[in-house]
Amino acid sequence: MLFKLSHLTSRAATAENTTAEAGKGGIRNNGRKGAPCIWPFKKGEKHVLLDVEGPGIVRHIWCTLPPGNIEHMRNVIIRMYWDGQTWPSVEVPIGDFFGIAHGRQKNLLSECVAMQMGKGLNCWIPMPFRERALITIENDSDQDVEMLFYQIDFTLGDQLDEDSGYFHAQFRRLNPCPLQVDYTILDGIQGRGVYLGTVLGVRSIFRDGWWGEGEVKFFIDEDDDYPTICGTGTEDYMGSAWGLEEVVTPYQGAPLVDHANSLFSLYRFHVKDPIYFQSRLKVTVQQIGYGSAEKASDFYGDRFIRYTAAGAPADDSNCYFERSDDYCSVAYWYQNLPTVLFPLLPDRKSRTANLVDISEQDRIKRTDI
Repeated sequence: MLFKLSHLTSRAATAENTTAEAGKGGIRNNGRKGAPCIWPFKKGEKHVLLDVEGPGIVRHIWCTLPPGNIEHMRNVIIRMYWDGQTWPSVEVPIGDFFGIAHGRQKNLLSECVAMQMGKGLNCWIPMPFRERALITIENDSDQDVEMLFYQIDFTLGDQLDEDSGYFHAQFRRLNPCPLQVDYTILDGIQGRGVYLGTVLGVRSIFRDGWWGEGEVKFFIDEDDDYPTICGTGTEDYMGSAWGLEEVVTPYQGAPLVDHANSLFSLYRFHVKDPIYFQSRLKVTVQQIGYGSAEKASDFYGDRFIRYTAAGAPADDSNCYFERSDDYCSVAYWYQNLPTVLFPLLPDRKSRTANLVDISEQDRIKRTDI
C-alpha cells in the first residue's frame, strides 16, 4: 500500500554515489552531473555496483549501455551475493537477465523485467537480504563498453522472517542440445524455495517446420522419472498457442520472433502461479517439433524419430519429431541459503557462438534499436 507510512529508509547506489550514502547523491562537479556513469567500462574489468549491510530489500535495478552490441549484451555478466556467501546466487549475462536472449534488444515490458524500447534495462523483482547485499558487474567481452549507467534502489530496515527466500538466477546454454535429449533449464537445486520464472532462447537449426512442441516439465522434490507439473508445448507454456508471434504481456510473451535468423526469445513469470518446492527442483523442456515427415527425415537421416501428432491419422504426412536445436535460458527463483554451486558459466566463445554472424537484414534492424 503506497499510502502507508513506514519506518523504512530508502537508498540508491549510482556511479555518482557508489556507497549509497544519505545526502551524497550527485555531488560530483558541484551537483551538475559530473559522473553519471562508468566510462569507459574496460574489457576485463569488474565493478561493484552495490555493497551494503542489511537487513533490506533491493527493489529496482536500472541500467543501460550503448545499444546494438551483441557481444556486450551476452558477455557483460551480472552477479549477486547474499549474506556473505562467497559464490554467487545470480550469474547471468546482462541481456538475458533483463529478459531477451541471443544478445538482442527488443521492447519488453513485463512485471518482473523490462527493456524499454530495447535500451532501458529494468528489474522489479524484490531481492531480500539480512546481513549484506553485494552486486557486481564484469565486462567479459573482448572490447570496452563505452559507458555503463546504473541505479539500484533499495530499502533498509525491512523485517524479514524465516520464510523470506533469497533471489537466484542462473544462465545456461547448450549449442546444440543433442537429439532426443531434453534441455535442462535448471537442475541440482537443493533447499526450500519457489520458482519465479523463465527466459528461454531458441535458435532453430532445422528451419523447415515448427520447433516448439516440447513440453516444459517441473520435477519437484521426490520426482524421478516423471514430473509433477508437465505442460502441453513450449509456446503453450509461454501463454501462446498454434505457433508463435511477437507478443508482450505482464507475465508471459515472446518479444523476439525472428524467422529470418531463426531466433526466438520467450518469457514466463509465475507471479500468479508460483511453483513451490521443499527439497529439490529440476526444470526441463523437450526438443520436439512438428512438420513434414519427409523433410525432417531428409535432414536427420537415420536419427529421425517421429510420433503421430495429436488429432492426426497415423499415416499423416506431418508429424511430431525429435529435434536438435540451440537452447539457452535464465531461471529465476527464491530459496534459502546456502546455494549449491552453479555449473560453470559457459565461456565467452560458447556464449556468443552462432549469434554474431548475422544477416545484413538483422544488422539494419540493430541500428534501429
